[in-house]
Amino acid sequence: MSRLFQAVLIAACVLSVGCGSGVTKKPKIYPSGEKATIGALTYSVVDVHIAATLGEDQATARTPQDRFFLIKINASNSSAETVSIPALTLVDDHGKTYPEIADGNGVQNWLGVVRRVDSGQTADGVVVFDAPAQHYRLRLTDDTEEDISIDIPLNFVNESNVPTLPPVDPSTVQVPTIPPKAK
Repeated sequence: MSRLFQAVLIAACVLSVGCGSGVTKKPKIYPSGEKATIGALTYSVVDVHIAATLGEDQATARTPQDRFFLIKINASNSSAETVSIPALTLVDDHGKTYPEIADGNGVQNWLGVVRRVDSGQTADGVVVFDAPAQHYRLRLTDDTEEDISIDIPLNFVNESNVPTLPPVDPSTVQVPTIPPKAK
């Protein structure tokens, strides 16, 4: 083989290895409320709340660095085996990530850190993040290299000091009446 042919062959091999590893897949983002499937799990965001504190007692209430995002999710297992729900991550519009908080103290229906879903079953609960109040996507992770997320628009979020909203008694709701237009 000529030296020129060898040099071209080596350059082609180096370029193919270097270019192949740098290819990134475009993330697949589902709207809030829709089901997003990754592997054997199908996720759905049910509700989102922002809380300034966690816990009802002022003396023992936890305060975040920014805000507590409480995201209620469902995760259904379609496989024939028990599977684990991996850690979830909030990603802002600039790519900054916020991991789940591992302490669910003061959170009703906290999903926990170690979470398993039996075959054909659904787990539902709240995952907690400490992040500024803004638009996010909830990145779902598993053993694949897919980047699948659920959009968490800021207008989908409910902000309160209490992570769960009290029920409304329909008999006490007053609906304003609009007088008919004069002709």
